[in-house]
Amino acid sequence: MSQIASAPTAATAPPRGPRIRYRQALSRDAADQAEVFHHAVMQGAMAHYSVAEREAWASALPRDASAWAARQALFTTLVAECDGRCVGFLELDLPRGRIETLYVWPSLARRGIGSTLLIHAERLLMEQGHARARIEASLVLTERLVRRGWQEVGEEWVERGGERLCRKTLEKRLAAVET
Repeated sequence: MSQIASAPTAATAPPRGPRIRYRQALSRDAADQAEVFHHAVMQGAMAHYSVAEREAWASALPRDASAWAARQALFTTLVAECDGRCVGFLELDLPRGRIETLYVWPSLARRGIGSTLLIHAERLLMEQGHARARIEASLVLTERLVRRGWQEVGEEWVERGGERLCRKTLEKRLAAVET
């Protein structure tokens, strides 16, 4: 006689992580975006960049909601929301087929939030007729992107606040047939 597994009860159900919802950014997300960016750089990039490099990088964009709201007008911005707060975001330059930024709150990193934002961005790029996506990624992000099928095509050094920061240029083929 075969046994049928019963549905887990509240007492036996595995613990669930936070519920994340993905959507287009709203102006009310701008202050959270500023904080996500700052903390992702200062805490999330510790293993790859020095304190001086991270401080220069973090100061490249204001920690001010109005600056991030203005960026929403320049880029298609997707957010990951948890309990009504932006905990990750991706800025997309649709006409150029480029991902401008991708940041996730450090304590929520490595839980698939960035990957899910990328999946949504790749879909939007394909809908706009792009066969490839491009990103200039920090050393923090490069390894994970390569594991997701992105190919490194170059390296560049950018200057931020007197510090030189290394980043990698990566591309990903989005469609089976390129036009």
